[in-house]
Amino acid sequence: MRNLHEWNVSYAEARELQSRLAEQVGFDPLDIEPKLVAGLDCAFSKDGKRILAVVVVLRRAAVSTPKAPGKELFELVETASATLDVTFPYIPGLLSFREAPVCLAAVQKLKCRPDLFLVDGQGIAHPRRLGLASHLGLFLDTPTIGCAKSRLIGTFGEPGPEKGTHSPLWDAGDVIGAVVRTRRSVKPLFVSVGHRCCLADAIRMTLACATKYRLPEPTRLAHQAVSRLKRG
Repeated sequence: MRNLHEWNVSYAEARELQSRLAEQVGFDPLDIEPKLVAGLDCAFSKDGKRILAVVVVLRRAAVSTPKAPGKELFELVETASATLDVTFPYIPGLLSFREAPVCLAAVQKLKCRPDLFLVDGQGIAHPRRLGLASHLGLFLDTPTIGCAKSRLIGTFGEPGPEKGTHSPLWDAGDVIGAVVRTRRSVKPLFVSVGHRCCLADAIRMTLACATKYRLPEPTRLAHQAVSRLKRG
């Protein structure tokens, strides 16, 4: 794990860091087919003073039957969590400065090394092209994909109703992500490159990990786990 900067920064310093780090994001296709895929999600305590994160690592195993050719199966490998005090205020566009430290603390507890991280948040689909998934990807130096439940910026045409359909997400003349239907006639996800992958890989891996739910299995399980941690 790389240490790119300190987290105790001002609003202006945070914006400058985002602009500078965005230039380091990698867009090369995946060099290996990911086997260990991690999902990352975080939540705030009921009093808003603490932030919690969970990382869930799954092993992919493809099976093929006449009824389900190429179906993905997942085996739970490892789960880790972390809790930290909230130290950065809520500022739109700078959420990674609130959420990334606790996500990194959870990942540091893992015994295995995931091949890919799916993050419940934005990748480059961000005003300065450095959302949570991209910020984390640079620290982790690992392929990372942003799988957000809602749009932060950009314009798009609605994808078709079938699972697997997708449309480009545009901003300032650039394609910054894709709007991906992961389940028939269910709200799409906003998928973008985090780091060290291309958009085609980000779409493909999101769909490969979306079994029968809207959310990809790694982030779905991470969301469930962090919700239990918040309640407990």
